Amino acid sequence: MNPQPLQIRLSWSDPATGQRREPILAVPIALGREFAQMPDELRGLRVSRILLNSAEVSRYHVSIDEDSGTLVVIDQNSQNGTFINGQRQARSVLGNGDTLQIGPYQITISFLASSSISTIAFHPDTDLPDPRLVATPSSDNFPPLVFGQSQVALQDLHATGLPVEEVDYAAIGAGLGSFFWVDLLRICGVKIDRIAALGMEEKPYARYKRLCMNSQIPLHERLRSNSDSCPDNIWGWPSYALREVWHDLLKGKVSDALGYLWQVFAEPDFAQTYTPRSGNVFDSIDRESKRIGWEQMFRHGSVRAIRKTSDGRYVLAYSRRRSSTGSPDRAFLIAPYLQLATGYPAIQFLPDLKAYREKTGDFESVVNAYEQHDRVYQHLEQHGGTVLIRGRGIVASRIVQRIYEARQKNKQISLLHLMRSAKPQGNKFGSSQRQVENHYEFQPFNWPKACWGGELREMLEKADPEGRKRLLAHWGGTTTADRRDWKRIVQQGVNEGWYQITFGEVEKVERDDTQNRTVTYIQEKGLKGQIRLEADFIIDATGLDAHVTASPLLGDLVNHYNLPLHDNGRLVVANDFEVTDMRNQRGRIYAAGAITLGGPYAAVDSFLGLQYAALCAVDSLAAVQAPRLERLNALSSLWQWLKWATNKSP
Repeated sequence: MNPQPLQIRLSWSDPATGQRREPILAVPIALGREFAQMPDELRGLRVSRILLNSAEVSRYHVSIDEDSGTLVVIDQNSQNGTFINGQRQARSVLGNGDTLQIGPYQITISFLASSSISTIAFHPDTDLPDPRLVATPSSDNFPPLVFGQSQVALQDLHATGLPVEEVDYAAIGAGLGSFFWVDLLRICGVKIDRIAALGMEEKPYARYKRLCMNSQIPLHERLRSNSDSCPDNIWGWPSYALREVWHDLLKGKVSDALGYLWQVFAEPDFAQTYTPRSGNVFDSIDRESKRIGWEQMFRHGSVRAIRKTSDGRYVLAYSRRRSSTGSPDRAFLIAPYLQLATGYPAIQFLPDLKAYREKTGDFESVVNAYEQHDRVYQHLEQHGGTVLIRGRGIVASRIVQRIYEARQKNKQISLLHLMRSAKPQGNKFGSSQRQVENHYEFQPFNWPKACWGGELREMLEKADPEGRKRLLAHWGGTTTADRRDWKRIVQQGVNEGWYQITFGEVEKVERDDTQNRTVTYIQEKGLKGQIRLEADFIIDATGLDAHVTASPLLGDLVNHYNLPLHDNGRLVVANDFEVTDMRNQRGRIYAAGAITLGGPYAAVDSFLGLQYAALCAVDSLAAVQAPRLERLNALSSLWQWLKWATNKSP
């Protein structure tokens, strides 16, 4: 009688949709981009094949199998490699709770309680992996049971035998929001060894850059960001515009340099608003990261849970990078001051499009603007075709521009733009009203400029919760950048007939196999009949999901401590961005970014908004005399700016 095949659980959130998947699969397992390229049998056993839809994943990327009583992962000569807990490996033993990274997919390995698999143990005398010793894993018991309590005792953490590290300040996310906070802490005198930033990617802009590139904003294109909103420089001077002016003057491009100056001094009434190139922003962050010692403060780890400690601090339970052999490396980090800056928990994906992909398995024709989909434009340039776009914000406008560029190579490309309803006029507040053309609402940035540091910011800060809700509704809404070249593209498309705008509610999306096309059925506004919209590709450009419960970490925190949320599903924070319901004696937790919208600030997910949240939080820490932190004054601020200008460590 053949033994029962080993079964394990693979857990991941789809990088495009945010959908959580946790299949239980029998070993051997194959993962890749194409079913046909993965084997259906290994060692005489049927293979569990998993499709990962990303161009960063090879057709047959990796296999997971049992070998001599251990679970191993074997890279199949993939182009982009396979990473185990952050380290690239061609072949590696897998432990319970390890993280397997394949392209944009972060997959956690879990052994089932009844699993008979074993892993190599550590020798008690040498503390090194010894293949002669075998450790039998149990079910996933991390974080430990003590995390079920509202406060965790330090002795209980040490009793687990896992590493326990203590710092003064911990940033969770290690993205741009964390970078701003850590940068300011360093400028205010905090030493490198007292700060930790936990995340899955070392570059603080890694995810943001990936989203930009996927949504067709390459390094030479301009972001929707202000000239003096400088992620690498809290003083905002010299601004990106001045830096670009100086760079062009050195190259003899006098007219270009003067054009940037004209934009800055004449915007927005007489000139188009200046915005920086994305590549310049990333380069400047690299420079500042090196200056402040980001690499030494970064911890590669996936935070699983946050709890208050009995001594007035907080403990983070996280899985961190480990060697290629040995038991999974879990650890605890304790700090009295935390910052939550986890970014958008997930990519938003329209329910009818998600249902279509689940039903048909078609990941080629229906894509999200934030997932890698260059193949769509390559196909259009070679063969032509029709694209249907959903959404009408800044991402949709960039997709329209990219399709316009494809039409310069192939005129047999047409574009359908499906909007729920017409937009005859823009939002109005006081005497101001946004401009609308072709049902797009225009604004230089995603919020009115006075929301950053003008009267609107002060108005929102002073308002009560209901007042804030009304103000945000007036100022918000879906807008796109007020750029002349893009307006010209849209108007040209409408005039020439290759760009059509349609209004209606989607009833269902199906596939017509006879024509090899997608069919979207809509109920057109004001009509009783059903309309068919046929397209070769559908691109969902509706944005990102910022509901905190979409994040397993934040969802656990909200549920465990019964934290209040706004009606929009975001965290409730004070004017200094503290999550006051998480206060623990001297301990403080602050938040930043999209997860705080609904509080005292509107543009929370902008560069300047993240900097403002960091300034408020650090100023609050200085007020409670947080250790090793010195409040900036005129002289110390000037001294630190000179250090920044000369690229000296704080």
